[in-house]
Amino acid sequence: MTDMADNTNTKLIAAAFEGQKKSYCPYSQFRVGAAVVSEDGKVFSGANVENASYGGAICAERTSLVKAVSEGCTNLSGLAVVSDLDEPITPCGICRQFLREFFAPRTPILLVSQSHHANANRRDTDYAGEVVIKTNIEELLPRSFGPEQLG
Repeated sequence: MTDMADNTNTKLIAAAFEGQKKSYCPYSQFRVGAAVVSEDGKVFSGANVENASYGGAICAERTSLVKAVSEGCTNLSGLAVVSDLDEPITPCGICRQFLREFFAPRTPILLVSQSHHANANRRDTDYAGEVVIKTNIEELLPRSFGPEQLG
């Protein structure tokens, strides 16, 4: 699936904000949530989990992917990433490579500003300051190395 329906986008973004609530970030105070959806509609949310040994931290994107893969879902059709910032954030380099393992090049990735969550219950469409950027792994990690290079 290369494009997600609006109701799937809404469900995925809501799951990412729910995942964000479970963020464990006592050092950075930077809460991130993510959610992936499988081709059959199962959603797996995740949060960033920090560690006193900073290198032991895991990002929300990888948390949601690991949850999906550990449940046997590797046919994924989308991702949403949220934070508390007014502008959307992008996955870090490690997450981009991790996504590349499981996402087709044009699998939709939604990068969502915090104002989207604040406006989620509004009925009109004038969401001042709301930003949702739609991208994909091909744009985020061009000319990437992936499973097909290993035969």
